[in-house]
Amino acid sequence: MKTQLALRRARLDAGENPLGWKVGFGAPAAMARLAIKAPLVGFLTDRALVASGSLLSLANWNKPVAEPEIAVHIGHDLAGGADRAATQGAIAGLGPAIELADVDRPPDDVESILAGNIYQRNLVLGQCDTARAGGRLDGLVARVIRNGSEIARTADPQALTGELIDIVRHVANVLAACGERLRAGEIIITGSIVPPLWVEAGEEVVFALDPLDTISIRFAPKAAPA
Repeated sequence: MKTQLALRRARLDAGENPLGWKVGFGAPAAMARLAIKAPLVGFLTDRALVASGSLLSLANWNKPVAEPEIAVHIGHDLAGGADRAATQGAIAGLGPAIELADVDRPPDDVESILAGNIYQRNLVLGQCDTARAGGRLDGLVARVIRNGSEIARTADPQALTGELIDIVRHVANVLAACGERLRAGEIIITGSIVPPLWVEAGEEVVFALDPLDTISIRFAPKAAPA
């Protein structure tokens, strides 16, 4: 985490703006494989953002992956050690996100994964619904469409990630332990609601978080040989 946060400070000093935080490897199988008891925490900056519907080139990526996630929008600062009620009070709303990561190092070395900011590359971010303040998930249905075909649907988007409230508390605690703080205006993307999607050039991924918003990303076809 010291290496990762030094990278974050260097990038902010170079002109990037803080966007928030991410968790990774929070599914039970992933935590068991890495022998960890809670998700890993990484950072996000505005440089990662791409607009929904964008065409993204995967040239020079090693092993690209797309992860449909719920983004928690933070309404006010949250210190480490906050209880459940305080954590719920800090959540200003929810929305969809698609994280794009590049697995460019072995996925079994926790220190290396953290130092590399958990493979983070890009992020598609949907609208925040403030009616979901406090982390309300009732009535939400998440659908993932790949290349025009629905491949996943769930009314329990916490099934793989764990409870959003616990994730937000965990991030606040990790940041506090590292001398940082979860701040108003930041987001937390809370982990893939489906097993990670290994993607290729020419594909499209759509994430509908009904009834909130639908976002998508397209991957540019491979260039024709010269």
